[in-house]
Amino acid sequence: MSHTRDAADQNFDYMFKLLIIGNSSVGKTSFLFRYADDSFTSAFVSTVGIDFKVKTVFRQDKRVKLQIWDTAGQERYRTITTAYYRGAMGFILMYDITNEESFNAVQDWVTQIKTYSWDNAQVVLVGNKCDLVDDRVVSVDRGRHLAHQLGEFNIFSTYLQVITFDINVEQLIICLSSAQSFIIFLY
Repeated sequence: MSHTRDAADQNFDYMFKLLIIGNSSVGKTSFLFRYADDSFTSAFVSTVGIDFKVKTVFRQDKRVKLQIWDTAGQERYRTITTAYYRGAMGFILMYDITNEESFNAVQDWVTQIKTYSWDNAQVVLVGNKCDLVDDRVVSVDRGRHLAHQLGEFNIFSTYLQVITFDINVEQLIICLSSAQSFIIFLY
């Protein structure tokens, strides 16, 4: 039985390893479950160490297998999670628009990307929880400014509980899986 599974796992043209990184509680796990399984729960469960999901998509008539890794945001897991940076083709660097501390930590996450990953890794900056408009503390302009300041990072915003989320996430994944360099603002 495992032989059949192994054969099925090899049925792709390209494979990309993507990591979702950012502080604890920014919504990395919810983001991953929403994209990979089309499910959402508002219950918070902290990731311990690292987890991943696989999703196969089609891009330009090619079958692309995405390994999307969900990393723990807590400091105590950093030595474990940074080991997974090697070989990553792209990073989804996420902050919570309702949490100033998570936004301020973006530069530290960028330093880790530069230290532990390869030079050509694509990075998108994601302002998450945009459905919580009344709780926003990080403005759209500050997110854009930071993206430009960090070297023309792509920037996206996500709404986990509303329909536009699927469009934004699809565009984000297309950006990473196509290794395109462009900036798109979706607020």
